[in-house]
Amino acid sequence: MQKTIFITGAAQGIGRTTALMFAARGWFVGLFDVNKEGLEILAEQIGKENCCYIAMDVTEPESVKAAVELFIFRTRGRFDVLFNNAGIVEVGDFETINIEVHRRIVEVNFLGVVNCITFALPYLKENKSGAKIINMSSASAIYGNPEISVYAATKSAIKSLTEGLNIALEKYNIKVCDILPIYVKTNMVRDYYQKYRNVKLEKVKLTAEDVAETVWKAAHKNRLHWLVGTDTKLFFFLAKLLPTSIVKMMTKKILKYE
Repeated sequence: MQKTIFITGAAQGIGRTTALMFAARGWFVGLFDVNKEGLEILAEQIGKENCCYIAMDVTEPESVKAAVELFIFRTRGRFDVLFNNAGIVEVGDFETINIEVHRRIVEVNFLGVVNCITFALPYLKENKSGAKIINMSSASAIYGNPEISVYAATKSAIKSLTEGLNIALEKYNIKVCDILPIYVKTNMVRDYYQKYRNVKLEKVKLTAEDVAETVWKAAHKNRLHWLVGTDTKLFFFLAKLLPTSIVKMMTKKILKYE
């Protein structure tokens, strides 16, 4: 029977690339995003017999509920993987960003994940062969980033949520993991890179395909934290080994935040 994956933030970037990859490898993909036009284009490319879609706002519980119900209807109750990918960012010093923007980042990046897990969980539990929840975290969860401090805080919260649910949902044979990439060549970086002190677009190494390939591996293997890219892996291990004061100095130097 065809395996299934529910993808949030599917209309562009990592979500879109992941959807195309899983569909090409024989999976049925649920495409969900606030960008309906982008979903329609993607669904045409995949083929409507191998996907379903509906505009969905992860911050609105009723919107998430409707999307999950559509997905379950189209898959005849099969729910193998939930990929919580939707996210937004704003770059700048904390005090220069409007409070409503800060709140929206928290609502989308963290509460949106809570909403999706809440409505997907009853169906994930019914998967007798074992289901999986894959959450999009970030290298900024390893140590806070002063230029995207609220974004980084939400990704740290996702990392903690992943660890907690990895234990809590084990009794249902549901595996929970997260993906931690550093800067990726998507619109999330392209649209904001000029605001960063030390991000040169031409030097951003990771692509959406790199992350999608990691999501594919995460869907098939058991690991709690998936570190994407050599720089992320190096920073992760140094952050564990070095004193916090040294990690802080290293972060400031890398970001040129001095």
